[in-house]
Amino acid sequence: MKETDDVTPEQGAESERPTFRPLEQFWPYVELSEQPSEEELAALDPELAAALYGTPPRPFSLTFSFPPFEGPEHERAVELARRSLEYREVGSGEGRRHRARFQSDQVLAIRELWAIIGRFDESEVLLDDQPVPYARELWLPLLWLLIR
Repeated sequence: MKETDDVTPEQGAESERPTFRPLEQFWPYVELSEQPSEEELAALDPELAAALYGTPPRPFSLTFSFPPFEGPEHERAVELARRSLEYREVGSGEGRRHRARFQSDQVLAIRELWAIIGRFDESEVLLDDQPVPYARELWLPLLWLLIR
């Protein structure tokens, strides 16, 4: 018989076990903080932030969401949108949109921006980040009443 024939199954199993066990490390991964930063929270989509953290109490707001369009008024529309309380560009390619949130004390800027983007059917009006029936036909004219 050979030497290997004399080895019992239990002895063979022990000899196959490694003698060195590596430490459980997750290198080169970065240590992430458990809480998101202020920049990360600000970049979240409002619907996702509401689902994750609940809706924080905020004053009444009106949000315009509009796609890029051709023409000389596009630059002016983006400039007005950037002056809003919160401005973001979302999406890419064909799905790219400008999103601008205004508060009710910014009625003049709201009206000026709406005069440019209101003619496009793709422009959306959201109240407190929610689509509302008749937002174009009812809510915007109600806001115009605030102009003094």
